[in-house]
Amino acid sequence: MYPFIDPYDEGMLDVGDGNLVHWDVAGNPTGLPALVVHGGPGSGCGPHTRRYFDPDRYRIVQFDQRNCGRSTPHASTLAADLRHNTTGHLIADMELLREHLGIERWLLFGGSWGSTLILAYAERHPQRVSGIVIDGVTSTRRREIEWLYEGVGRFFPAQWAAFRDFAAPGGGDVVAAYARLMDSPDPAVRAAAAEAWCAWEDAVVSLEPNGVPDVYSGRPDDAKLAMVRICTHYFAHAGWLEEGVLLREADRLAGIRGVLLHGRFDISSPLETAWLLAQRWPDATLTVVEDSGHTGSGTMRTLIREALDSFVR
Repeated sequence: MYPFIDPYDEGMLDVGDGNLVHWDVAGNPTGLPALVVHGGPGSGCGPHTRRYFDPDRYRIVQFDQRNCGRSTPHASTLAADLRHNTTGHLIADMELLREHLGIERWLLFGGSWGSTLILAYAERHPQRVSGIVIDGVTSTRRREIEWLYEGVGRFFPAQWAAFRDFAAPGGGDVVAAYARLMDSPDPAVRAAAAEAWCAWEDAVVSLEPNGVPDVYSGRPDDAKLAMVRICTHYFAHAGWLEEGVLLREADRLAGIRGVLLHGRFDISSPLETAWLLAQRWPDATLTVVEDSGHTGSGTMRTLIREALDSFVR
């Protein structure tokens, strides 16, 4: 990993609907532009992600997607109206940021939900993408959402029963039930729902060989509330994406070099989606990381750095 570096420029971009999106830029002002697309949805960016990039060769752009991180209004409070937070809005925000920074084309890097947003943006604006590196491929199909919030319960039946019964004891759509709780006017209800959601997410990654305990539950309260509120909002609507569209239209990525890295032990997002994408994207290579799950490993971090280095050799 490269050393920690501070941004040399940052600001708040007015993207409309009362939303301000925080962005910053680090590294070499004349280097290859690269955009970090964070996961969650709703997790926000952190300075550690810059350490994957050679600061002498990259112009590293980060942004906090609507209503999380340092963007405002923050989804931890009901002042944030999530009706104006959809995949289409985020794609438009990325384009507005690119234009604001005067960038013609940029490399896209991210994983988990970030990979879904990367694919959605790149298939909409392929001429603006110079390359893609993904660690942990998802496409937010309904089958992926149903697997994560129900199917994985085959491995953790007691934890899944507790997760289900907190929000939907009578049955029904568990994710939609959590989304309703996260929009409750009672802050105690929202806080309890966020804790129950994060306890389930922690259980799902608990089998990973290099996992970290309480990786979701251990986040600061405001960050946790925003992440869960935004996650449930997106997943209750299947990311506002037609089922399977990102895989079906992967041919739009032709001519864009892609590096796909996916953990063998990623129970949250099984390898199937990464494999299917690699079959449909002729300019992408898929590497299965044998010691990694959804939260990564030392091997995964090394491969990410090497992949990003390969674009600026």
